[in-house]
Amino acid sequence: MLVSTDVPSSTLRWVLTAAEADEVLSIRPLAGGWTSAMHAIVVRAGEVVRTVVLRWMFREPWRTHARELLRREAAVLRMLSGGAVPVATPIAVDERAEATDHPALLMTHLPGRLRLDAPATSAALADMLVRIHQVRPTTRPRTYQSWAVPERRVIPAWSERPEVWERVFSALAVPAPAYRSCFLHRDFHPGNVLFDDDTISGVVDWVETSWGPPDLDVAHCSTALALLHGPSAVERFRALYREAGGTLGGEPYWPLVDAVGYLPDPEKVAAPWRCAGRPDLSATLARRRLEAHVARTLALS
Repeated sequence: MLVSTDVPSSTLRWVLTAAEADEVLSIRPLAGGWTSAMHAIVVRAGEVVRTVVLRWMFREPWRTHARELLRREAAVLRMLSGGAVPVATPIAVDERAEATDHPALLMTHLPGRLRLDAPATSAALADMLVRIHQVRPTTRPRTYQSWAVPERRVIPAWSERPEVWERVFSALAVPAPAYRSCFLHRDFHPGNVLFDDDTISGVVDWVETSWGPPDLDVAHCSTALALLHGPSAVERFRALYREAGGTLGGEPYWPLVDAVGYLPDPEKVAAPWRCAGRPDLSATLARRRLEAHVARTLALS
C-alpha cells in the first residue's frame, strides 16, 4: 500500500476497505476548494483499477459540523444519481472520524476539469443551474442560511471605497424580500463545476444544499464570475439564466447578501483559484473586483 504524507495511513486503510480494493496506486490532491481537503486516489482491486475521491474535513468550523455536512452531501448525491444533474456516487461516509483521521466522505470520480479562465462557459453554467432549480427533492432540504452574518458586516481594512460597504450594510438592514422557494445547490460557482470540453461533466460540493430563493444561487455564481472575470460578467450570466428558463426576482438584496458572505476577504477563494489555474487573480484584484461588483449592484437599486 502506498503511504502518503498528505493522507494518513489509517485513512488510506479505510479507503481500501470502503472501496473493496487491495492497493493504493497513487494519490493526487485536487485544487480549487478551501473548506476541505480533496484527493483523487487510484486503487486496484484484483485486475480492476479505478479512481475514487476522498473529501476530508480538517478545517474549522467545518470539521465541527462535519457530521451534518457529510451526511447531507451523501444523501443529496444518492438522490440526484442518474438524473439530469451529473454527480458523483457516494461510497462510504465516516462523519465521526471513527476510522479516519478527520471526518471523511469517499465517492466515485467524475471526469472533467475546472475551467476558471473561460467566460464562455457561462451559458452552460446557467443552463445547469436551471436544471438544479428544477429538481423536486424526495425530502426537502433545510432552509437556506444567510452567510451575511452580523460579524461580517464590517468595512474591510483593504477597502478603497468604504462608503460603498456602508450602503451595502444599510441595504441589508431590512427583512428579506418575498421569494419563491426551490432546490438550491447553495455553493454553485465555476470552482464546483467540471467540464469535458464545453459540456458540464460534473457538479460537486453539495454540503450546503438548501431550500430557498433561486436568486441566491444565481447571486453566488455571479459574485464568483465577477471575481474571476470582472463585474461585467454578472449581467450576462443573469440574462443567460433567464434565457435558459430561470426566473429571478430582480432585487439587489440577494446579490448584496452573497457579496457580504465573501468578507472579510475574497482572498479565501482567490488563493485556491490561483492554484487551480488562475495565477493572475491576485488578492488585490479579487478585492477590487468584489468592491466594484457591489458598487455596480447598488447602482441598479
